[in-house]
Amino acid sequence: MSTLSARAAEESIEKLAQDPGCARAIDWIDKSAAWITDQQISLTEIPAPEFKEARRGEALKKLFEANGLRVRVDKIGNVIGERPGAGAKEVILLVAHLDTVFPHGTNVTVKRNASRLEAPGIADNGAGLAALVGVSRALSEGRVRTTKTLVFAGDVGEEGEGNLRGIRALVDEFGPRLSAVIAIDGPSIEHITTQGIASRRFEVTITGPGGHSWSDFGTPNPITAISRGIVKFSSIRVPDEPRSSYNFGVIEGGTSVNSIPSRAAVKIDLRSEEESELDRLESTLRESMQAGIKDEIGASRSGADALRMEITSLGSRPSGKLPEDSPLLETVRNVDRFLGTRSRLERSSTDANIPLSQGIPAVAIGGGGKGSGSHTLAEWYDPTGRELGLKRVLLIALALAGVQP
Repeated sequence: MSTLSARAAEESIEKLAQDPGCARAIDWIDKSAAWITDQQISLTEIPAPEFKEARRGEALKKLFEANGLRVRVDKIGNVIGERPGAGAKEVILLVAHLDTVFPHGTNVTVKRNASRLEAPGIADNGAGLAALVGVSRALSEGRVRTTKTLVFAGDVGEEGEGNLRGIRALVDEFGPRLSAVIAIDGPSIEHITTQGIASRRFEVTITGPGGHSWSDFGTPNPITAISRGIVKFSSIRVPDEPRSSYNFGVIEGGTSVNSIPSRAAVKIDLRSEEESELDRLESTLRESMQAGIKDEIGASRSGADALRMEITSLGSRPSGKLPEDSPLLETVRNVDRFLGTRSRLERSSTDANIPLSQGIPAVAIGGGGKGSGSHTLAEWYDPTGRELGLKRVLLIALALAGVQP
């Protein structure tokens, strides 16, 4: 973009920010950061493991209703709040996921440590949910009217084995009406995720006869077979281009220390910027596990074909990329210039994967503030300066939706 056109674009955002309704909304954000943080804490302290997001969803529903949205919960648990436009059928979807990676029973009580808030899920995605609540409330307080309809959604199934089922349902529902999708995931305002990383997740299960650790010693052991397969797969070269990764995230099996197990299982996450590399990784995974079984049988005393393997797909996330000349990306950059923030393009696996894979303009951005330790028990969030992130989301949404006089 030339210097002249960049300045003109920045001036258009400046004009938007000076609109009376938008100015009232921005003023409310400046005065209400503490209230938004309180809502973030309340939502975070409601457990929301994969497939068990209903209680947190109900709390979000009440907040949406208080913010004047037309709210409903769809059949899979997505909480959808609509702010109708002035006649246009097009929809701008702002979405943040309700679920966390933490299992049932995890202590999610938020602790304060100076300016930091500490709790599993406080940043990912407490920050995103708080941004939905804050921005929708700001629009209500500002009495802002838009041309396009704004939809705020807390969706299910973004993490783990949820397989993005929430955003899949939302994209299916709104379909061709979707003008743009903004996924708000975590804190920070320093990134714009414009490329969705493809991923495939599997569970490998190996079964055998089992037995007593003493009297049946030498019987092929499923745990040992899986371990051999993991070691073989882990020795492969993973390319830097296209960037790819793998992770053995859960392993289980056996009943007691003195019993040869009859079953063992491991869950694996494969990711890559290119689907073709995922094909290679998946093929190598299957070959490695078969080789692990062969080596275990070869080392056993029975020598029989006593082990069986089953590989189950736990989910597949498609890839997609937002074009460099996309009006959506230009809008985000124009808002960043106006606010004086600097952001970089990133690749990740988020709710944006689904719309991007279908050619629908989409980005994933943060909700403001700072945080770290996502997916660990040491996760923390610092709301200092979160107002800038909320204004960023607000201005992007309004620039896309159009403000009515």
